[in-house]
Amino acid sequence: MLSFYLEDLRQDRQEISKKDQLLQDLKAVVTEDIAQIGALEQTLRNSLICIERLQQDLASKDASLRPQQVIDNILCIEVGHSFFPKDGVYAQLVSTGALELIEDAALKSLILEVYTHHKARNYATSNEIDMFNIDFRRAVLANFRIRFAYDADDGVFYGSKNVVSSELNRDYYLSNEFFGLLGQASLYANMYLRQLSDIKATYIEITQQLES
Repeated sequence: MLSFYLEDLRQDRQEISKKDQLLQDLKAVVTEDIAQIGALEQTLRNSLICIERLQQDLASKDASLRPQQVIDNILCIEVGHSFFPKDGVYAQLVSTGALELIEDAALKSLILEVYTHHKARNYATSNEIDMFNIDFRRAVLANFRIRFAYDADDGVFYGSKNVVSSELNRDYYLSNEFFGLLGQASLYANMYLRQLSDIKATYIEITQQLES
């Protein structure tokens, strides 16, 4: 009986030790995800600045931006970037049963919120924005005849573009269709910024709980 008791005690200690290690790993992953969100937020804010420049130009009587300025602002609109949480540690917490060993109910609730509710919302929103971004890019490339060199190793997410040549289709630039695309891009950028803010706030709460 004593032998069985000691073995159970040893296993319990191992499981608790594993849980504690996984929570430390989770803290590191959450910190990385917060940094990823920060970079994505900056990309979206820069996109909104460029959208606003184009909308102001189109709303004016003379549309005075030079063709190259128009192209540069169009190419800086990046609303199709998505946040991809690193959920490997969470998967380990679940598969090993370590999640159930977390005694802090608030911490457990936050972890479940970010890796279930927020994850589902993020996937649904990202998928919708991706579909729009495909149409937006197709319209831009078809109507402005943009050709560029692509450096896949540069940039935070998907590389950087350098314009080789372009041709401003002024009629399309001044059209309601293009103005509508800009409005939709602005809507999605603002919507995703709010969602990212909610996710980041939950992440920050998780780190605070882990540090306390």
